[in-house]
Amino acid sequence: MSPTETQRADPDALLAQVQSDERKAARGKLRIYFGASAGVGKTCAMLVAARKLRDDGVAVLVGVLETHGRPDTAALLDGLDLLAPAMLAHRGQALREFDLDAALAAVPSLILVDELAHSNAPGSRHPKRWQDVEELLAAGIDVFTTVNVQHLDSLNDVVGGITGVRVAETVPDTVFDGADEVVLVDLPADELLARLRGGKVYQPEQAERAAKNFFRKGNLIALRELALRRTADRVEGDVRAYRIEKSIGPVWKTGGALLACVGPRADAEHVVRSTARLAGQLGADWHAVYVETPALQRMPAPRRELTLKTLRLAQELGASTAVLAGRDIADAIVGYAREHNVSKLVLARAHPSWPWRRAHRERIAGIAPDIDLIEVGGGKPRPAEAAPETNTVTLAFDSGKRRAAAYAWSGAASLAAALLLAPLVGHVDLANIVMLLLLVVVLVAVRFGRGPSVLCTCLSVACFDFFFVTPRFDFAVSDLEYLITFGVMLAVGLITGHLTAGLRFQARVAAHREHRSRALYEFARELSGALQTEQIVDATRAAIARTFRAGATLLVPDAEGRLQAPSGATADMGIAQWAFDHAQSAGLGSGTLPASPLFYLPLVAPMRTRGVLAIAPEQQRWMLIPEQRTQLDTFAALAAIALERVHYIEVAQDALVNMESERLRNSLLAALSHDLRTPLTLLVGLSESLADSSPALAAPQRDMAVILHEEALRMSALVANLLEMARIQSGQITFNMQWHPLEEVVGSALRACAAPLRAHAVRTALAPGLPLVRFDAVLIERVLYNLLENAAKYTPPGSTIEVSGTVHGAWLQLRVDDDGPGFPAGRADTLFEKFARGERESAKPGVGLGLAICRAIVEAHGGKIEAGASPIGGASLVVNLPLGTPPPGPEPET
Repeated sequence: MSPTETQRADPDALLAQVQSDERKAARGKLRIYFGASAGVGKTCAMLVAARKLRDDGVAVLVGVLETHGRPDTAALLDGLDLLAPAMLAHRGQALREFDLDAALAAVPSLILVDELAHSNAPGSRHPKRWQDVEELLAAGIDVFTTVNVQHLDSLNDVVGGITGVRVAETVPDTVFDGADEVVLVDLPADELLARLRGGKVYQPEQAERAAKNFFRKGNLIALRELALRRTADRVEGDVRAYRIEKSIGPVWKTGGALLACVGPRADAEHVVRSTARLAGQLGADWHAVYVETPALQRMPAPRRELTLKTLRLAQELGASTAVLAGRDIADAIVGYAREHNVSKLVLARAHPSWPWRRAHRERIAGIAPDIDLIEVGGGKPRPAEAAPETNTVTLAFDSGKRRAAAYAWSGAASLAAALLLAPLVGHVDLANIVMLLLLVVVLVAVRFGRGPSVLCTCLSVACFDFFFVTPRFDFAVSDLEYLITFGVMLAVGLITGHLTAGLRFQARVAAHREHRSRALYEFARELSGALQTEQIVDATRAAIARTFRAGATLLVPDAEGRLQAPSGATADMGIAQWAFDHAQSAGLGSGTLPASPLFYLPLVAPMRTRGVLAIAPEQQRWMLIPEQRTQLDTFAALAAIALERVHYIEVAQDALVNMESERLRNSLLAALSHDLRTPLTLLVGLSESLADSSPALAAPQRDMAVILHEEALRMSALVANLLEMARIQSGQITFNMQWHPLEEVVGSALRACAAPLRAHAVRTALAPGLPLVRFDAVLIERVLYNLLENAAKYTPPGSTIEVSGTVHGAWLQLRVDDDGPGFPAGRADTLFEKFARGERESAKPGVGLGLAICRAIVEAHGGKIEAGASPIGGASLVVNLPLGTPPPGPEPET
């Protein structure tokens, strides 16, 4: 394939790219203005870009932006819409913060959110500003933001070591890498220092302190290098994604990635270490690959283990490793290099006695002239490699015995065939004898492979000459034509044996692949019918034992995330818990506690880690075999997905049971409430008539009649609450949505609640000029009545109850505060559930439906209700209703 020829795209990579594009299409676009430090011009560059988009008709909103007293930055804000900040009370101070709810309600096309790493004040929805940005992106709003290199998580400690200042506000690298665009705003250190001295970065006193500490020239140069390198890494990922999307084959030398070509010889470790050092010097990524051809798969086990250990070393040194299968080493290496856009290959220097290595190098250079080749000198093997361990010697000895036996059987087969065919001379044509001898060669190649078939071919030619060609029983040849027969017979035997041995090898490889595929199919089929965790545990244990000849224990967590050890388990729960918490493998063959006799593999599902698989292999060496490890990872992924599926089946069943219980309870409440209303209404009327009867009752009897009337009214109110909750839950209420002033509803609710509030001091604090709000006046009055009644019920006589109303961003906020004991600790959020009460055991009347009705009504209006601590010392209940756009008022008469 020529370097300019376009290769066929990887279907899996294209599918992943399409799925990623679909997910991104529903989200807003994130652009990060990235710089080495404050003062390089990130905010100004962001504002200039936003103004251009505003001029093009894009709806731009400035969510939060810090000018730090810079007049040039403040001047760029002219003409842009600014979002009013949210005021949060913290330790007696009012803090200005980004108003996320108002930004979401405004629904701009683009919003500017400065200082992505900023930590929000206590009381904000999210502790970090980058989490606010994630919510904006999820709502489909594009975001421009800024960040400095010292605020990236992965570089935070590096920058701290350089500057001596460790910043506490950081941004996860996943947010940076997931941005749609990263714009590097760069400025040389001398120019930045000049800006600092000119007062264009900080105010004079602050600038003087900064110049003595953080803003030293050496620090700025180092930070600039980090910012440039981190941006280059980010852009490299964009290049790879574009190459995959466009199916581009030729290597673009945009990066400095290296590829170490690992072979089966002892100098492979030297190649790996040399490549690691070179990559470190260049600050580049690197890969290490080993191409396993049919010939290399027949290597003795010790040499194959040595190669796998070399790949493991490369992985520990930071390389991306791969084992490639192919018949042509050069084609496989070049294909990998083109796929990963690697422009430099590192190979061991060709020794004069190894012509095949020179052939590989020359072939790579011929088919990929656009790729650079780097040769490294051979290194001496370590003493540990020169003196293999006892088990390696034993394996080599056993392998040698098997090969010697194969050669012995092949020689014996050729001699036996000649002796059996010798009596047929004169009765059977020599051409038929040649064909029978070639048949023996084919059978030997099928049974023992290429080497023994070559020996059998040579012996068959010699036996044909000795036993069948005149003069017989002599290697002399009377007819020179037989020399042609010998040559053709030798060539046909060698070619046939070679092809047969190759087909035998391919058949064995296909059988192994079929075995692995069948094992995966059977395991997936067993898991597909599992409906309980115990079934998954049993199926996984049996599949691991059957496929890998290893003992397995599946550890699943409890509700608190602690792994539970089954009876008789030999797993180390400390190592298993570490693997579960970090979602990384540990134990045998890994980089964490490799001395452990067990291998611990976390079961990572799409949503979370579902357990740990503890494996005890019969032979530890199989953990180094890439094919085995890949299949084991696939088994673990299937088990993790099955566990997650069963978990969500249980969640769905619980939800279904709860929904059915809720439906039955609502039906019962509605029926019961409806049947009780008529007798209760009669009881209220009769008790009132009895209290006011004529002639008047005696004082004791009249007091009893009054108490009876009050209790009947209370019972009637409880039944009304039950019936109203049932109607709300069933959706039978029709809302009469009109534009109303809040003052009228507050006044009406206060008049209706006069009796419960008569022992309390009530004050109102409605902001002047409140806009009209669209709601059902009757229902919102009921909400306010319930809130006031709740405050009066749970505060002692003489307490203060305050009703206030303000505009908060895109919401009208209605608050009911008191200076009573407040809500019970940790129970503020549960008070809005049905039949939940502020005091678990209380003589106060009620069944715990008032606040539940309030939440149902408010949420039906598109609002939200919250409970918390009151600024005046007690409990606070806050209702937020969306403002909307009121209709225009009547025009004044002329």
